[in-house]
Amino acid sequence: SETSSSEPPPSTEVDEKLYSRQLYVMGHEAQRRMMASRAVLIGASGLGVEVAKNIILAGISSVTLCDPEVPNSFDLGGNFYLSEGDLNKCDEGSGKKGRADLCRDQLSELNEYVKVDVASNVSSLQDEAGLVKLVDGASVVVITVPLSTSILSAMNDKCRASNSKTCFIYALSTGVFGTIFCDFGDSFVISDKDGENPATSQVENILTSNPAVVKVLEDHGRHGLETGDHVTFSKVKGLDGLVSDSKATYEVKVTGPFTFELPGVDASACSEPAMQGYITQVKTPTTMSFKPYKEALVDHGELMMSDFAKFDRPPLLHLAYRALASYAEAHDMEYPQPGDLAATKEVWELAKSLDSDKILESNPAAAERIVMHLASGSRSILSPMCATLGGIVGQEVLKACSGKFTPINGFFYFDADECLPEAPLADVAPSGTSRYDSTIAVFGKEAQQKLLDLNYFLVGAGAIGCEMLKNWALMGVACGEKGKIHITDMDRIEKSNLSRQFLFRNKDINEFKSATAAKAAQDMNSNMNIVPYQEKVGGDTEHLFGDDFYDKLDGVCTALDNVEARLYVDQRCLFYQLPMLESGTLGTKGNTQIVIPNVTENYGATRDPPEKSIPVCTLKNFPNQIQHTLQWARDYFEGEFKQSGEDVNSYLSNPDYAASLAGQQNSKMETVMAIRKTLVNERPMSFEDCVVWARLKFETLFNNQIRQLLHNFPEDQVTASGTQFWSGSKRCPKPMVFDLNEMCDDAQMRNHFDFIVAAANLRAHMFGIKGRTDEEYFVEVLQNVIVPDFAPHEGVKIASTEAEAKEAENAAASAVGAEEDAEQILESLPKPGELAGFKLNPIEFDKDMDDHMLFVTACSNLRALNYSIPTEDTHRSRAIAGRIIPAIATTTALVTGLICLELYKIIGTSQKELKLDAYKNGFVNLAIPFMTLSEPTPPAKTKAVVKGKEWNWTAWDSVDMNMGDITLSEFIQYFEKEYNLDVSMISHGVSILFSFFANKKKLAERMKMPMSEVAASVTKKELPPNQLFIVLEIIANDLDTDEEVELPYVKFRFR
Repeated sequence: SETSSSEPPPSTEVDEKLYSRQLYVMGHEAQRRMMASRAVLIGASGLGVEVAKNIILAGISSVTLCDPEVPNSFDLGGNFYLSEGDLNKCDEGSGKKGRADLCRDQLSELNEYVKVDVASNVSSLQDEAGLVKLVDGASVVVITVPLSTSILSAMNDKCRASNSKTCFIYALSTGVFGTIFCDFGDSFVISDKDGENPATSQVENILTSNPAVVKVLEDHGRHGLETGDHVTFSKVKGLDGLVSDSKATYEVKVTGPFTFELPGVDASACSEPAMQGYITQVKTPTTMSFKPYKEALVDHGELMMSDFAKFDRPPLLHLAYRALASYAEAHDMEYPQPGDLAATKEVWELAKSLDSDKILESNPAAAERIVMHLASGSRSILSPMCATLGGIVGQEVLKACSGKFTPINGFFYFDADECLPEAPLADVAPSGTSRYDSTIAVFGKEAQQKLLDLNYFLVGAGAIGCEMLKNWALMGVACGEKGKIHITDMDRIEKSNLSRQFLFRNKDINEFKSATAAKAAQDMNSNMNIVPYQEKVGGDTEHLFGDDFYDKLDGVCTALDNVEARLYVDQRCLFYQLPMLESGTLGTKGNTQIVIPNVTENYGATRDPPEKSIPVCTLKNFPNQIQHTLQWARDYFEGEFKQSGEDVNSYLSNPDYAASLAGQQNSKMETVMAIRKTLVNERPMSFEDCVVWARLKFETLFNNQIRQLLHNFPEDQVTASGTQFWSGSKRCPKPMVFDLNEMCDDAQMRNHFDFIVAAANLRAHMFGIKGRTDEEYFVEVLQNVIVPDFAPHEGVKIASTEAEAKEAENAAASAVGAEEDAEQILESLPKPGELAGFKLNPIEFDKDMDDHMLFVTACSNLRALNYSIPTEDTHRSRAIAGRIIPAIATTTALVTGLICLELYKIIGTSQKELKLDAYKNGFVNLAIPFMTLSEPTPPAKTKAVVKGKEWNWTAWDSVDMNMGDITLSEFIQYFEKEYNLDVSMISHGVSILFSFFANKKKLAERMKMPMSEVAASVTKKELPPNQLFIVLEIIANDLDTDEEVELPYVKFRFR
């Protein structure tokens, strides 16, 4: 078949700006392999275009699309690049346009590095010779439309016979059921089976024994190794250099969580044990073997599970799909029409005839329901299913191209039958022209109308937000007259977003995400009603997103990247009794959580423990990991290039600066000394001054401070208990001698030179001086810099423990005389009037700015070299210092698909009341591959006895009062009468509105006031006009038993 052959791009240089977040998932080597791979995609309906989108965003070299079939209305349910207008599109003279041709242009816009073409010589999807020819030169062939078993087998055989061993994937999305089959040949090599970071630990000691025994530092956790793993060592002190070659690998025999032996390494002749060093696990490739399609059809072997509550489902679906294929082959490759009862019965009969393993006999009624539903909805292309399966298949394609991560071996089946009514619906015949034919075919017209009328709040317009809007546009969410989507996101679009936030293009960089995403979604479905905002969701925007706003919503969907914002939204959903659709991703891992009022627990009911922070004294003087030196470098950046500039600008712009300092007693002296330094002592007048400043800073940080530390704690220092001071996690540092040409071994970076260039240019930018980076200039200036000799200071105290660090901080705050000294320095500074118009440019650290990262990386690496810690390159340092969350389009598509399947359940399935077990929370890891769906946890209950009756309430409950703005006296009487309770305290937020011990005169006044006035007078804040409720907490005792009764909060409606 003629397709213009897709040459890999001439350059295999990876665009780190574009693929930044994805590189932390795939790595450079796998990315380069993907950039030299070609995929052939047969089928451009919903699933096909999802897979194409995901692999084009990921950046494989080229994609050849093949689908000459004309689109039908079912395709519009899942293909976001087709519209109703494409159903009858004709080419001049050549009849109607095929699906592949209609989608090619928009797919190729997704990534300028990927070539997208269409196979022109395949006349139909039954043209066996044409389809088999497409295998030539492809790394992977993906089929996402039903083909006959004979064509599939012929293509699969050709893939296996090809010289380069082409990988073969066949996947179908049919209603709420899906199947994926992978055959990557007899011996597919996987370079990294799980993508987890190699296990790392630090040596506490290596004993002089045979075999050598390694003990790791326990305060860094277990070593995480298994017997048979291989490791490398670096920076090891002692053991006569026996393990000094950092390239050599050693096999491990685990003897405990903190110990292992090195079989074959005899250290018994060494003069001393090893005391410190780093251990890194080495990932070893594995090989995997697959069955061909024809063989696996008959003997499928073990099937991957996705939901352990349906452990018997995969074999049933395997049989049902075989029956559906038999039906199609007898009916010109057409599936049954929706609602065609005779055709669905025929599929059921076929299933029974194929059931040699007696799968249907264990529960015939349940099995019949599944097979009938699969057959009835088999033409239906649903966007959430395409997104779910497209995420999984997309990742399988990347595995085939890169050899990274473990593929699915054979068949995988997925379904969401909990969404379905008990029996297939009758009134579901397709219109042939509507985008919603697919939804109606499965769920009926009533469900479609509910989707059209939905009012939803989407918080976030990043990767998950974009995917969600695409699914909603195809499902028809808020595309009716009564429906509306509100979407908010404060961020603007950056280049690194484009590899997974697929509604954005290069031309949109610097535009607001929410407005751009809203417009792109309306391009997919012009009927969508959507309002974009650029506001943060939190306490300070409740004037915008307040009672009246949430009152009109049907639910909230979060597309956030931080826990704090999720917890806030969770509280709003609890209060307004709204469902919350929550999802998140971390590289190839994804999770979804569905929150349903009164049915499931809320998002904030279970929380992860907070992250451990690094102790101050470790950061300041005793680092032992690159994380410590990077945090130190970032803190230094903030102080030197941001804080000092802001302090100077405050001094220059605030006429009463001395008074504003009075509030910061602890840091007052430090602040004024820093201002004097920046504004007077070290103020540069030229770029040359900035270079000299940078060189002297190098000396201070990496030589003098280290020498001072060693003056206080010499290398042979012994503690009071007789142990070596510099041992365990305390690494003895070495001062650094400046050498412009020095290059470090691990990261292969010129840290000395990089530090000077980056520091000098940042300093120059701060003072508005033009910078430069040419090496000759720096060499010339640095030759003439006079660096003063170091002399240690006596009487300097250095904290060696966290307790000493705290003590030193308190002592500094209460130092006598510091107050007068600070006043004197302030007096000596040039007056703001003398520097009229002068202002500094403080620099906010941005991980995506290369000059910022160059400074932080060089600064961190120099400190790491001081302490014999392995250095890291800019790419790794950016991830650690910028706390970057690895991300890839495949996982994002998958989690939004799972979430939208839950939305079908929330709007309500006709003829069926859903219980807790119908909803599903999901956890997936596409790398290994693993998926588990499980029922959510119900909300926890609190027991209260009110008027002698037991009330088990949950976080979803409240005492709702809708009696108007009654007085405080009436409020208290209400609880006496209705609940037989004596109220002893009422609070609102942090304010107490009523308590039995309060001033009697004040209480008497308040008793006559309406509740809203009481709240406003005590909090001294007017209630905003859009606020309808006041939230009150009460403490009350039973009038008969005097027992305290624990009640939920009171939701008091005063307007």
